[in-house]
Amino acid sequence: MQRVLLLAFLFSAFPLFLTGQPSEDLIASLSFKRSERATTVLMNKEGLLPLQRLDTLRIAHLSFGKLQTGPFLKTLNNYAPVTPVEVPFDITEEWLAEQRNRFNLFIIELEDIAIAGQVPAVYNYKDFIQPIIDQLPSIVFINGDGSILQVMPFLRNAQGMLITPSHEDMGTVVAAQIVMGAVAAQGKLRGGLRGTNLRTGDGYTYPGGEHLRYTPYDYAEIDQAILEDSIAAIVEEGIAKGAYPGAQVLVARHGNVVYHKAFGHHTFDRTQAVKTDDLYDLASVTKISSALPALMKLHGAGQFNLDAPLKTYMPEFKGSNKGDLTFRSMLAHHARLRPWIPYWQGTLRGHSRYPWQKKWDKERINDGRFRWFTFKADSSKRFPIYVTDNLWLHRKYKKRIYKAIKKSPLNEEPGYVYSGLLFYLLPEIVADLTGTAYTEYLDQNFYHRLGAFTLGYRPLEAFTKSRIVPTERDTFFRMQQLHGYVHDEGAAMMGGISANAGLFANANDLAKLMHLYMNNGRAAGEQLIDSASVAEFTRYQYSEEGNRRGLGFDKPMLEYDSTRSYVAKSASPSSFGHSGYTGTFTWADPESGLLLVFLSNRVYPTRENRKLYELNIRPRLHEVLYQAIKED
Repeated sequence: MQRVLLLAFLFSAFPLFLTGQPSEDLIASLSFKRSERATTVLMNKEGLLPLQRLDTLRIAHLSFGKLQTGPFLKTLNNYAPVTPVEVPFDITEEWLAEQRNRFNLFIIELEDIAIAGQVPAVYNYKDFIQPIIDQLPSIVFINGDGSILQVMPFLRNAQGMLITPSHEDMGTVVAAQIVMGAVAAQGKLRGGLRGTNLRTGDGYTYPGGEHLRYTPYDYAEIDQAILEDSIAAIVEEGIAKGAYPGAQVLVARHGNVVYHKAFGHHTFDRTQAVKTDDLYDLASVTKISSALPALMKLHGAGQFNLDAPLKTYMPEFKGSNKGDLTFRSMLAHHARLRPWIPYWQGTLRGHSRYPWQKKWDKERINDGRFRWFTFKADSSKRFPIYVTDNLWLHRKYKKRIYKAIKKSPLNEEPGYVYSGLLFYLLPEIVADLTGTAYTEYLDQNFYHRLGAFTLGYRPLEAFTKSRIVPTERDTFFRMQQLHGYVHDEGAAMMGGISANAGLFANANDLAKLMHLYMNNGRAAGEQLIDSASVAEFTRYQYSEEGNRRGLGFDKPMLEYDSTRSYVAKSASPSSFGHSGYTGTFTWADPESGLLLVFLSNRVYPTRENRKLYELNIRPRLHEVLYQAIKED
């Protein structure tokens, strides 16, 4: 057995023989793999681990023997918000009651490491730790050899406990992912712990793979140098040439996130650097991230028929030229629908209501003269929908948007034309079919289940403006800097909630949803979407007619054209994703296991900035991922 392990190490460390020294990434990858085998779950009462239903948990982190920062807490926060809590010197019943009201799970990190033969510092906190363990629902994580259990036997009163050897650099990172179920629990004690009844071979096991993992490059067979150097060069070129002031980039392979970095600043004045947890306006990436997963779930449950006509789920369209259009054709942009309707211009006095009528002036800007029952300068019961501080929309204006869609003429020629019109109707359809408010349904069934808590609409209701990256300085409709409010004008007139646009997120949380699709609809220990529905929505639908689209999803061009494609030439036919007008892009390739999320605000300060396209930032960036795959 020892010979087999030695050979495995030698082959995995082959670069050592070429360079004389192993790379830091290879060392980290080997430590990650050893930590997977060595980290042991010692307690798991009532199957608490791995954590399920992240949407129901309010998690606190308490650390003793070290600062409340570090890779364990940072890694936990990749999956869900985990709040560090400082423990007072005098733990009172009032303090315990307060914490019990704030949180329903406490993860206690203990560093069981002695320095120069001294008693580990954590032992000094014995009297502080015991009442927490005894009275609050808790998981104990021990970074050390476990000798602490002899001094603090009450630790075994915790609902969950795991231990990782302190000499492994990646041990705390792996332990956090075992807690979340991203990495399998497979460790067994190799020797009993003196002073306890724990013996060799003890340890609870369970499978992993329920969430994204955060691993070294080598673990995912990605060349670190190629990926890091190339991404940095391309993204920083875009910043230097004014394509966007900043960006986030995330790369994963086979469910392993190997790269997640932020570049540049929120704006070109360079006053605030982009952080990896900042939120971007996703624009049309919303089309595959909002109502679409809901339709996929309903389709898998037999509650939504792709080949049903629009009138089946929206009877008010019966008798219109759209009543008999199928959802399959509309989701694939193959239904002769107009690309878009500038609804806001139809609110202006002395102007046609619709762009297909006479006296329509597409250059008309907001001059403050509005038709009755459209906009007012102040809010009221009749005008409650916020668009700007000086623009409040009539409470029933959504019906006029539906009317405009209903009355719009169809394109004369059949075939592929990208259209957002259906996506204005989908939130109401989802709400009707589920009997649940649209945003509530998305949070309950997808976003919060996945731990994607930044993914959602109207971000200023949950986040400070400083966490949100601004988009355009609107000079024709809203007449202000757009910051925290949806960039898309149509989505703004839907109160910020549309399946056409409106979602905000950071790269990590968007990646969680894309991983759900790549994992055939399974994540967080549940089959959230039927795998057959994922396959149906992500395949080509009308390729024989020259249409490259799936259902909602974009796909590679049928014949690659480098002057028109925003994805890599190497992307497989099974790959899928979408782009967004604000400068966003995500793409998943099940064949290679690659996932890319690129978020930027290329429309700052104006949509006239087309350098993102002129520099081919997205396809170049995407191609780097394929180049970085290590050959067998």
